[in-house]
Amino acid sequence: MSFYVYVLKSKQDNRFYTGCTNNLRKRFNQHNKGQVTATKKRLPVELIYYEMCHNQEDAYAREEYLKTGMGKRYIKNRLKGFLSLTG
Repeated sequence: MSFYVYVLKSKQDNRFYTGCTNNLRKRFNQHNKGQVTATKKRLPVELIYYEMCHNQEDAYAREEYLKTGMGKRYIKNRLKGFLSLTG
């Protein structure tokens, strides 16, 4: 089974949220329906980045990395053009 690490951006406050799931579409919908505590007060959110991992352990490790300072810089550098277009 594949797992996904994803990054959302709040359209309300431009903050990022990083998470992990085995069903990206379902989880994204849960976020935008206000069913996820961490993002329900920051709706709507948009999916700005995701990576597929081969197993849950790899996905959680990648999620932890993306939440570090180096991981945040990686995402910002990777999405520099996109983020400047979306604000």
